[in-house]
Amino acid sequence: MVEQILLSHSLLVKVFLGFLVGGLLIPFVGTKNPGGFRKASFIYTMIFQALIAMIAFVGIVALVMGEFGMTLSIILMIVIWVAMMYIEIRKYKLIKTGNLKNEQTNKLLRGAFLKISAVQILLVVFMVVFKIMEVKGVISLS
Repeated sequence: MVEQILLSHSLLVKVFLGFLVGGLLIPFVGTKNPGGFRKASFIYTMIFQALIAMIAFVGIVALVMGEFGMTLSIILMIVIWVAMMYIEIRKYKLIKTGNLKNEQTNKLLRGAFLKISAVQILLVVFMVVFKIMEVKGVISLS
């Protein structure tokens, strides 16, 4: 049972990573219409939050059912989860309140979206690689 939950958690992380990579296209949506970028960013943020909440929920279920305890590895996952949520909320607030009709601001926010998305992808990739190395016994934070 715990193996299935961990498999679900792993699958959700892979779907999330694919979503993040696909999200790199968002700044190119509505290049002629700034409202299109704002709307696409809103939809992206809602899906982002839903996926990351599912990942956290399944992870917590695995933690409780598997009786793993709070290791440094799990604490690191929680810290990365909190950081990603904070970054995403801040990013969306900047886009929501920014004057996208101003060409300079619009260009700046689109660039920021790409850079922030790249950081989020790197965080997820780091955690995936770290967990793979931990399972294989290369690294231990227990």
